[in-house]
Amino acid sequence: MIHPTAIVDPSAVIAEGVEIGAYSVIGANVEIGAGTWVGPHVVINGPTVIGKNNRIFQFASVGEECQDLKYKGEPTRLIIGDGNTIREFTTLQRGTVQGEGETVLGSHGLYMAYSHVAHDCRTGDHVILANSAQVAGHCVIGNHAILGGNTGIHQFCQIGEHAFVGTGSTVLKDVPAYVTVQGFPASPYGMNVEGLKRRGFSKEAIRALRQAYKTVYREGKILKDALAELQESAAAHEEVAVFVNSIARSSRGIAR
Repeated sequence: MIHPTAIVDPSAVIAEGVEIGAYSVIGANVEIGAGTWVGPHVVINGPTVIGKNNRIFQFASVGEECQDLKYKGEPTRLIIGDGNTIREFTTLQRGTVQGEGETVLGSHGLYMAYSHVAHDCRTGDHVILANSAQVAGHCVIGNHAILGGNTGIHQFCQIGEHAFVGTGSTVLKDVPAYVTVQGFPASPYGMNVEGLKRRGFSKEAIRALRQAYKTVYREGKILKDALAELQESAAAHEEVAVFVNSIARSSRGIAR
């Protein structure tokens, strides 16, 4: 299953059923899980651990050393979960010792062409980065979040689960869970209602989230007062609790 023109370092651990295409290069300290397909002209450097049943398309650069000027060759890692699709020219880079020491991608994500995940980032499951979405270092992207094409995420930002960042946006502050943002800098435009409907959220949950959004964004309240007012709703609705917690843990402040 390894093309004769591929170069695989002897220290690489290649599981059963892995396919490696023509002219791909698999470096030292790389582990690739069962059923993963690596297309032609892919470069994977280590230390990198790749899970099962991933698809990595041509010209992707996976596990390369990061572009942080503080990086001095330390043995940091990239960890990738299962069932991801990594498209052409995507760049996924290892961590730094000043950060977490590792970059971690979840499972079942779609990283479209030219997308970039920098050092020390963590992405959740079922994440989508559309073409040329760029995520700077130390960012956290929650489960089911979607970043539109040509978006830029400032370092240390958090994108909450089920959030949606519109095409061409620049995110400078944290985006709470379930919220849609758009623009430069990105501003909130309501809850990601269509996405929530598609994922089977109940009408009651969506209604509660819409009211929570109004409390935070539309009623002119100081943020701490708005969050205090939402405690009863958060106790009754898990989704509202997730929304409130994503705001409460923000260190950069939320997009307003």
